[in-house]
Amino acid sequence: MTGTQPTGRVTPVNDLPAHGRLTRDLTPPTIALAIGAHPDDIEFGCGATLAKWAAAGTAIHHLVLTDGAKGTWDPERNEASLIADRQAEQRRAAAIIGGGTVGFLGFPDGELRNGVRQQWEVVRWIRTVRPQVIFGHDPWRRYRLHPDHRHAGFIVTDSIVAARDPHFFPDQDLPPHRPDALLLWEADEPNHVEDVGGFFDTKVAALMAHESQLLSTMGITEADASTPAAFAARVRAQLEEHGALAGVSLGECFHLISEI
Repeated sequence: MTGTQPTGRVTPVNDLPAHGRLTRDLTPPTIALAIGAHPDDIEFGCGATLAKWAAAGTAIHHLVLTDGAKGTWDPERNEASLIADRQAEQRRAAAIIGGGTVGFLGFPDGELRNGVRQQWEVVRWIRTVRPQVIFGHDPWRRYRLHPDHRHAGFIVTDSIVAARDPHFFPDQDLPPHRPDALLLWEADEPNHVEDVGGFFDTKVAALMAHESQLLSTMGITEADASTPAAFAARVRAQLEEHGALAGVSLGECFHLISEI
């Protein structure tokens, strides 16, 4: 599902809380799992960090919770073909970032809820993939209107708790797993920055792989040749803003939770 403003995904960060301690640059883990509500959310939220880690040898896994069927402004667009296109786009974006598996849970776009069924599916992924680091939406971001992003964030946090404890979903017949860290993008209170200098072009290329979203999400039109550069400039401005929190030229900021 797309927002109603082309620039809606390139958002400013709030100031660090007075009591916050900023950290920087986790050691690239062996395995990372990024969980987004829709195709393209992962690239917007942590695409450059994933590219950096993939280049360092991290196995990257991508999990998309909804089918993305409402991600268009065209009322005549066939939903089945859009779902297929968006899955293909997500796979291309993942390949640009550095490969790894891509999974789709296929819950209806715009109707995602934090329920037992949704948690069961995400817990199965966590216990199967066994990541050291998980990425997801910050569900506590103030004034967040998009219900899928909000619910996706809570699905991830609740599923991490369930995945670590053996009495949740024993029917899966999978051993519990406790990741080392959770990184929440679009953080309401960022406390961690990843230096992503050198990976700006990769992030933009991965986003541009989502061709069905160029107009509705990124504001890129065929009629105006300047719009791709304008979109890239907005992405760079966001990375510069994030990086400035930690004194680096380009960064992606998160709220890091390491007590899991």
